Amino acid sequence: LVLGCFGVEVCVWVSLGSSGINAEYGRAVRRVSNIRHFGSGSNRPSSGTESSAGFSDIEEGLKGPQVVYENTYQLAPKDSQKFPTKKAEDIMKNVFLTHLLDSKYNSDTCKNLTTQITETVKTQVKAELGNNNRFKVVVLVMIGANYGQGARVASRCLWYPQYDRFAQYEYHNESLFAVGIVYGVYYE
Repeated sequence: LVLGCFGVEVCVWVSLGSSGINAEYGRAVRRVSNIRHFGSGSNRPSSGTESSAGFSDIEEGLKGPQVVYENTYQLAPKDSQKFPTKKAEDIMKNVFLTHLLDSKYNSDTCKNLTTQITETVKTQVKAELGNNNRFKVVVLVMIGANYGQGARVASRCLWYPQYDRFAQYEYHNESLFAVGIVYGVYYE
């Protein structure tokens, strides 16, 4: 999701976590419910959108048993699963210094640079969280030209303050400034 580049020469890129979306193919993944067909002799899960005639084609393409996940009813993260804000700040600092240390501002290259930094930060933060995390990771990176002007970055979020967290990092040199924010929003 690209928010765009503005006339003030500031490039913005937002990257959302991919829960519920198949990132490889770019289409939505349908959640299968646990409703069973009765009366037809079938004991297959249904999503409520397929007809019974279309199931034979789908079943032939599947190999192995179909996995049905149950709800865990976990409404709060465990103490060991809190969002690591300090580690997220360290990740952003390392990525910013790696990509921007001796960079000069150019609007064309900064478009690609914001995308690279955003994706790198997102993958490293997700790797830090591990596979069994319940946090939606949202990364916002802004790069702009440093002409001595003032710039203020603000965001407002509706979240649960006991569990949801954010980390931010700022970088600037004589040619550019960069601001990165990582949001960790807990979801059930």
